[in-house]
Amino acid sequence: MSRFLIEETPLAGLKLIKRQVIKDERGFLSRLFCREELAAIFNVEKHIVQINHTKTLEMGSIRGLHYQLPPYSEIKLVTCLVGEILDVVVDIRKNSATFLKWHAEVLSAENANSFFIPEGFAHGFYVMSESADFSYKCTDYYSPAFERSLLWNDATVGIEWPIPLGSEPTLSAKDAVASSFLTAEVFGA
Repeated sequence: MSRFLIEETPLAGLKLIKRQVIKDERGFLSRLFCREELAAIFNVEKHIVQINHTKTLEMGSIRGLHYQLPPYSEIKLVTCLVGEILDVVVDIRKNSATFLKWHAEVLSAENANSFFIPEGFAHGFYVMSESADFSYKCTDYYSPAFERSLLWNDATVGIEWPIPLGSEPTLSAKDAVASSFLTAEVFGA
């Protein structure tokens, strides 16, 4: 019996994973990853080689939209461990039928959902709770020389972030000067 329900999304290859949570009077158990149970979506050539944990201390913060170019492109399995975020993924595969389309899901500690993000997607999230802890399981090592960022509010992509009217998101210095789509390097270009 698998502890994961894998659902398709409108973007080819991007999967929403609903994790089974087993609860009792002490708390709960939730499996974050099992290679055998997720074999249908994990490429046998790529293994998880790095696990990262971020803590974002401010509601209204945006992290992303990040990706790495080949040969350091990566598959990611992302999970919100504490709090609630709107997780956003953009297809940047030039030859894809969904090129520059985006999809978002609320990921939270409460709903126990994760995203499986294949290579060729930019990824970011918006913090909807007071703070959020987030885990990235990656199939390649971080390489600053191959890392790229797509501007969070690029008009060509048109992501509908849940930012309250009159507010501005909190961004890192790097994310504030990310590339617009017009100057970004994409997959297959």
